[in-house]
Amino acid sequence: MSGHFVLTSGLHSNQYIEKFRVLEDPKSLKIICESMAEIYSDSNIDIVVSAAIGGILISSGVADQLNVNGIFAERVNGEMIFKRGFQILENSNVLVVEDIVTTGGSIKEIIALLEPLNVNIAGICSLAHRGDIIDFGYKYHPLTKINIQSWEENNIPDWLNDIPITKPGSTGK
Repeated sequence: MSGHFVLTSGLHSNQYIEKFRVLEDPKSLKIICESMAEIYSDSNIDIVVSAAIGGILISSGVADQLNVNGIFAERVNGEMIFKRGFQILENSNVLVVEDIVTTGGSIKEIIALLEPLNVNIAGICSLAHRGDIIDFGYKYHPLTKINIQSWEENNIPDWLNDIPITKPGSTGK
């Protein structure tokens, strides 16, 4: 989509990817999840973890492909936590999945939740990555890289400031 968007990361962009237009189609979702699972098929994954909301479908689909459970963390009062009785056993091999990554903020929050649990983060996979690839300290595989510009709030080009702002999605940040 084209316009002036404030992304979940707080960055501004003139283009926005509505991931749910892809994820709403079960056949497309299955292809995405199969592709992610294939990357980690030899990693002995015990559980797949994502962030709500966008990652829930992906987590469940990848978990199905790997024949393991898929869970998600969600934001409560601005803090990412595991709720709903979700548990991850010590020494589990964990795969973190995400939809679209720009700054990697949600992934970093999930890593911060996982590291104290004494688990092995076997890898991170996303549907798409926009911008420079991030070193999360663990193996990271985006299925695709998208080159879409984004700007900090204090560095927005004048032409973009002339377009009314749209803030798609909502993550509770």
